[in-house]
Amino acid sequence: MFRTHGGGSALRAIHLRHRGSDTASGQGTHRHAIPAHLAQRASSARLGLSPARQVSPRERLIIALDVGSAEEAELLVSRIGEAGVFYKIGMELVYAGGLPLVRRLVGEGKQVFVDLKLHDIPNTVERAAAQIARLGASFLTIHAYPQTMKAALAGTAGSKLKVLGVTVLTSMNDKDLVEAGYASGVETTVVHRARQAKSRGLDGLVLSPREVAMVRGVVGNHLILVTPGIRPKGSGAGDQKRVMTPAEAIAAGTDHIVVGRPVTEARDPKAAVASITADIERGLGERKNAIAAG
Repeated sequence: MFRTHGGGSALRAIHLRHRGSDTASGQGTHRHAIPAHLAQRASSARLGLSPARQVSPRERLIIALDVGSAEEAELLVSRIGEAGVFYKIGMELVYAGGLPLVRRLVGEGKQVFVDLKLHDIPNTVERAAAQIARLGASFLTIHAYPQTMKAALAGTAGSKLKVLGVTVLTSMNDKDLVEAGYASGVETTVVHRARQAKSRGLDGLVLSPREVAMVRGVVGNHLILVTPGIRPKGSGAGDQKRVMTPAEAIAAGTDHIVVGRPVTEARDPKAAVASITADIERGLGERKNAIAAG
């Protein structure tokens, strides 16, 4: 479950337009060129092209509860009401004592994404993943390294919890990877980790929306793709470097988008969620049109 595909000439235009804007800003200069066969996959509109799975637009939006306390989070959920059905609880809220909120939200019929990006020795990762599974969460993130993936899958065996591997943080670009000691740029690193995740049976990946079409060409419909780095039109990029609008990301083939500040900092969070959901519907329409044209 939780799979879609992206494609179409419109998607190629999106991909090329954003790559061009990166180069202009100096953030997307590729010091390590992606291999030709990967570039060909990324630009092929017909790779992985299929109808979107039957998931409502509301379920495709994961609202990031990036606030400092469980009380703030519960107030935000209350203000959003039935417009929001899927929430992300990250490190800030967990470390502020918000982990019990997972059970409360699940008890209210919400889906919960626990975003801890686990990466430790295998035994620790396995036990931590098992604890999260017991809370009833839907998604858990780990860093997509082989030992970490194996351990997390062992810890969640027999549960409904889906394990998602983080490829490259959306706050990073090629220059950042070089400074961190990586030999490859963003695209090559993302594709390498995507292949490893697929071969090891991971449930999905977290990646920038700009890499979605390319990764769909590599892993097909086997993995759930979840994309942060989403900014509605008119919103600032903040600390994100590889971004798209909700409609663009959905049209490119992602399954779920993660949106935080455009909702949490909105004067009317419920209205912000409704606006983003409408944009998701537009993206689904673009995908449908691309399929029909293909």
